[in-house]
Amino acid sequence: MKLIVGLGNPGPEYQKTRHNAGFMLVEKLATRHNLTGPKHKFHAGILDGELLVGSPMHPERCILMQPTTYMNRSGLAVGEAVTFYKLNPETDLIVLVDDLALDVGTIRLRGEGSAGGQNGLADIERALGTKKYPRLRIGIGPNAINGHKIPQKDFVLSPFTKDQQTELDHALDKGVKCIESWLVDGLEKTMSTFNAKG
Repeated sequence: MKLIVGLGNPGPEYQKTRHNAGFMLVEKLATRHNLTGPKHKFHAGILDGELLVGSPMHPERCILMQPTTYMNRSGLAVGEAVTFYKLNPETDLIVLVDDLALDVGTIRLRGEGSAGGQNGLADIERALGTKKYPRLRIGIGPNAINGHKIPQKDFVLSPFTKDQQTELDHALDKGVKCIESWLVDGLEKTMSTFNAKG
């Protein structure tokens, strides 16, 4: 079993904001694999089902999660699920998260690392007691709108521009393929494929 966690903030007022890119990717993945009807468990909305992946295709049981605790308490949901299912964070968990340091349209997969100022990752690290868990970063930067730099808190809670939405859609499509590759080929091969330039 694999746990796929998209980070974001619950509620309609946050639905289209940059900070919810992780939620958006979970929703894209769920739609692609026809998973519907989220349940509420582990302080999160979860979808528990099989994703058909690989060639030839085979089912992989996954839990897709959107914590309902707000970004800075994401570790509560992740920690409970990892403990309940006795998962190994290094191999059985992937966290999908927005990243200011990456341009819109860009994704980057890493097997471990610092939170880099991202409060959701910091809380997950606290809950798991380790930095060693895969995270797929989705670019939402640079931190400016129409060429004007704005405070980070305001920026991450703002919606994407119309032009950026096109780039984001491309990144989310690529993100779905990246997650499917991770399920089939593992972390190292997937990083070499999806982190390549160009």
